[in-house]
Amino acid sequence: MTIPGVGPAKAAAIVQYRTDHGEFKSPESLMEVSGIGQKTFEKLESQITVN
Repeated sequence: MTIPGVGPAKAAAIVQYRTDHGEFKSPESLMEVSGIGQKTFEKLESQITVN
């Protein structure tokens, strides 16, 4: 929720995705989370890092 545009529902979906599928392999894999499409990803992309 510290990223602008990510509220409680999207944050919960991201955490649930990680619980179910493990760590994200690339920033683009964030779009596999329900509720995060191309437009949302483009808004968040500059603030996303994947280790």
